[in-house]
Amino acid sequence: MKRPVLLLALLLLAAGCTTDHDSNAGPSGGRWQPRPGVAWQWQLSGRLDTSVDVPVYDIDGFDQSRATVTALHRKGRKVICYLSTGAWEDWRPDAKKFPKSVIGRGNGWKGERWLDIRRTDVLEPLMAARLDMCRKKGFDAVEPDNMDGYRNRTGFRLDAADQLRYNRLIAKLTHDRGMSVGLKNDLDQIPQLVRDFDFAVNEQCAQYGECGAMKPFIRAGKAVFHVEYELPTGRFCAQARRLKLSSMAKKYELGAWRRAC
Repeated sequence: MKRPVLLLALLLLAAGCTTDHDSNAGPSGGRWQPRPGVAWQWQLSGRLDTSVDVPVYDIDGFDQSRATVTALHRKGRKVICYLSTGAWEDWRPDAKKFPKSVIGRGNGWKGERWLDIRRTDVLEPLMAARLDMCRKKGFDAVEPDNMDGYRNRTGFRLDAADQLRYNRLIAKLTHDRGMSVGLKNDLDQIPQLVRDFDFAVNEQCAQYGECGAMKPFIRAGKAVFHVEYELPTGRFCAQARRLKLSSMAKKYELGAWRRAC
């Protein structure tokens, strides 16, 4: 008869030990759940600078080693594994495993082409292998990129339902491996996907007047990692603070340079 009382006491104790800015808090499933406003660093090119004093790093899953992830963990960082899940990249070590039938138009970046996300029979095992790599290297979470192909000229007849199905598949595959997962851009589908994802990653919502679309993630207690490339911090930081976004200015090459709000 004392078990419910003990359980209640433990729950109250746990609740008292968390704060709105605790980057290490996790949801009921035990995965890492970054909170709104937590600071971060996003570096995908150049020699990785591990000295930035922030709780969260987002780095390339292929280029960085398990040793690097471990070193960041020793400094108290959570580490996000960047992967492209919606586009093919010709320089990746698994590039030849993608049949030509699923590779479409270029997406505006050198060496990258959109994928036919309807072909989950082909893409699911390839993406599962990439996610296995992230897990084996010790990453806490995944940033799957190019998750809004249906809004672009991909060379395939993709629609919103195709995108929802694929994005949820990527979320499930990530969660099955014990990692958190972020929704990259795909603003129009946030209301349908906010429950499937643990955080969001957004580029240039301030420049295009779209930051209000991120509110469902903030209301759910989930971080929105946000960057601007062309606006000075004075043009977007005040709004970012009001919305509790994790915002900074970066350069397009996503090197070490950053200017946080």
